[in-house]
Amino acid sequence: MGVGTSTFVTRWINFLTMLLAIAVIIFGIWISTQHDGCRKSLTVPLISLGAVIFLISIVGFLGALKNSSILLWIYLIMLLLVLVGILVFTVTVFIVTNDGLGHKVKGLRYKEYRLQDYSSWFIKELNNSGNWERLRGCLVKAKHCNNLSKKYKTLTEYKLAKLNPIEAGCCRPPSQCGYPAVNASYYDLTFHPVSSNIDCKRYKNYRATKCYDCDSCKAGVAQYMKTEWRVVAMFNVVLFVILCIIYFVGCCARRNAATSYSKC
Repeated sequence: MGVGTSTFVTRWINFLTMLLAIAVIIFGIWISTQHDGCRKSLTVPLISLGAVIFLISIVGFLGALKNSSILLWIYLIMLLLVLVGILVFTVTVFIVTNDGLGHKVKGLRYKEYRLQDYSSWFIKELNNSGNWERLRGCLVKAKHCNNLSKKYKTLTEYKLAKLNPIEAGCCRPPSQCGYPAVNASYYDLTFHPVSSNIDCKRYKNYRATKCYDCDSCKAGVAQYMKTEWRVVAMFNVVLFVILCIIYFVGCCARRNAATSYSKC
């Protein structure tokens, strides 16, 4: 790569990522003004992410602008740490989300999930009372269960529905309980459950209760997180490749800066 090309590319890439970092920080500040506690929990991670991106970008930008070998060394070290972090996180995600399969139930078009099928890390985190209380509050506010009666007007529509993991685990009792559905949001609990599953006793028809305290709900959340994390992991793979290319360009810019300095 040419002497001026690598420096030019490094300078403009980091200028654009600085703008991105500022946008992330502003978005984090905006999130902090919201009344929704679930969204506000993203404030610190977003602002921290924006600050880290801005710090790395400003060092890379100034290093390329001033043709400073020292600044570019610092930039490359920080970028290398980010690459290692992305690699470790991505591998961990694939390991943690490797377990957990849904179980088909006769007569249903969706799968049911069991908490014990997931990795020990998922089980530990979801069984932590503090973690679950926060997640539970967010699930109630999201109104996943309340919206079912609006989506499925009749019992026939509800029985033919393809519920997502959270709706299947948190909004209804496990099918093995044997409670007959009256409509999409109400079950006849006068029937004696045909299973000893503790979730059968935990389920209530109240909007704020439903099956939010059930293991099946935790399993539904685990499945949802597994799916989302797999998407994040795939994005990280693409990001890792792009950052490797940027790292290579940065190496060329640092070498050019060092060459220019030695000629002075």
